[in-house]
Amino acid sequence: MLIDQRPPQQEAVRKPGRGFRIYMAISSTAILAAAIYTGLTFYSRRQENQALQEKAAEQRRADDQRALDMMGGNTFDILSFYVSPGHIRRGDAAQLCYGVSNAKTVSLDPKDANVYPALSNCETISPRKTTTYTLTATDAQGNNKTATLTLTVK
Repeated sequence: MLIDQRPPQQEAVRKPGRGFRIYMAISSTAILAAAIYTGLTFYSRRQENQALQEKAAEQRRADDQRALDMMGGNTFDILSFYVSPGHIRRGDAAQLCYGVSNAKTVSLDPKDANVYPALSNCETISPRKTTTYTLTATDAQGNNKTATLTLTVK
């Protein structure tokens, strides 16, 4: 018996043909184009979002400044001081309301209600006779402002 001394033949490795190479080139180009398009889309939307966020922040700052100005801004002042109703019968109650801006302390004379620095606060009072109230506000530098009102009791 004869032994075949030839090395075993390996299967031929097929090299990709021209069609396959063209297909791969087109596929790679399409993937690259899609990636570029997606990136540009996200980038442009990011810029739009950033512009919208900046505009919203600017609007909030303007709104905050308007609110601060309405509440007295950085000025020290008595914003309001009134009583409702302006006259009562003996034994009835009224609301003594006040508002101050940038005050460190607030006092009421006579001391018929507990007052403190507030932009808006109302306290219930029930005097037995016609009374004149004086609200005094003091700022951090020691400056004083006063307001006066009278509640008529019948």
